[in-house]
Amino acid sequence: MTINFDEIIDRRGTSCLKYDFAVERGYPKDILPFWVADMDFRTPQPVIDELTRRVQHGIFGYTDPKESYKETIVNWMTEHHGWTPSTRALIMTPGVVFALAAAVRCFTKPGDGVLLQQPVYYPFTEVIEQNGRQLVNSPLVLKDGHYEIDFADFEQKIKSGNVKLFLLCSPHNPAGRVWTKDELLRIAEICARHDVLIVADEIHHEFVRPGFRHTVLASLSPEIAARTITCTSPSKTFNLAGLQVSNIFIENDKLRRKFRAEVLAAGYSQPNSLGLFAAQAAYEHGGEWLKELLTYIETNYQKTKAFLAENMPKVKLIEPEGTYLLWLDFSAYGLSDEELDDIIVHKANLWLDSGHIFGPAGSNFQRINIACPWQALENGLEHLKAAFANR
Repeated sequence: MTINFDEIIDRRGTSCLKYDFAVERGYPKDILPFWVADMDFRTPQPVIDELTRRVQHGIFGYTDPKESYKETIVNWMTEHHGWTPSTRALIMTPGVVFALAAAVRCFTKPGDGVLLQQPVYYPFTEVIEQNGRQLVNSPLVLKDGHYEIDFADFEQKIKSGNVKLFLLCSPHNPAGRVWTKDELLRIAEICARHDVLIVADEIHHEFVRPGFRHTVLASLSPEIAARTITCTSPSKTFNLAGLQVSNIFIENDKLRRKFRAEVLAAGYSQPNSLGLFAAQAAYEHGGEWLKELLTYIETNYQKTKAFLAENMPKVKLIEPEGTYLLWLDFSAYGLSDEELDDIIVHKANLWLDSGHIFGPAGSNFQRINIACPWQALENGLEHLKAAFANR
């Protein structure tokens, strides 16, 4: 490897959400954070070089993406995912969660049902409920350590819940599923039969473990693409979340015009100027960096799996197929969620994401981010081991 992902980079003092806001959020000042899904690695050097060039220019006025930007994103999707969306389909937003909320407002009315699959990334719940829509949950089924879709329940919930929109998490956070083509086809068929639009959050699409392959939902057929809003971003792939750039693809002209009007109604027009250039540099020159990153994260996963098996066998690790977030089942300890959180925070001195915030099915789980130098991750695991040593 040519990239030193073992380098410990001090992020404190940068108004970093992960490290600088523990006290404000009710945690001990010195707590070790493994919660929020950004990485403790520098973005690719070509991105830093491009940002440096733009900063030295000294003017940061209004910007819009040129055709070359759109072609860069489309080329990446073609090369890495076998899907070639049209450049006209692209709409930029400041984030995928922003796009999810805009889609909920745009394609549903107050009181309409919006379907999700818990345990799922908690902003899904927030954008539904905070916009006055009805949350309809078709929970994933945990079977032999593997999450599956209950398709009968999925369809029944659509019919009984007045569902107009489905928020798909693909790859799934935190369950770690990389949905198969057959699963996606079945989802799309059910949604089409009941006239349900799909918003596919595919932000983790580059983080797929060996032996698995991400399928872009909209790539399955033109008919499916016409009913799908595909949400992507370089924020996870290249650690650019703070630059607030996401790329949303909507092939259906009518849906795209409606969505664009909703984005404009929210007061958003031109993207972050630095984010625009950083994203293009990342997609044009970040491919080799990403390959090495994926290798490093896979090694972190294997080491974590071995550590837990040797030192904390009561913790059940849900075998991930994608993302850099591990879903850990602590139910064998017989603790309430409050007791589990207390041990994690006050005995292990770790800031993880409590499973219950992902929905009722997340009770007794914890989510941990392994996209960091192994030395830091190993230290966190040692803290976890010590806190549960006598249980």
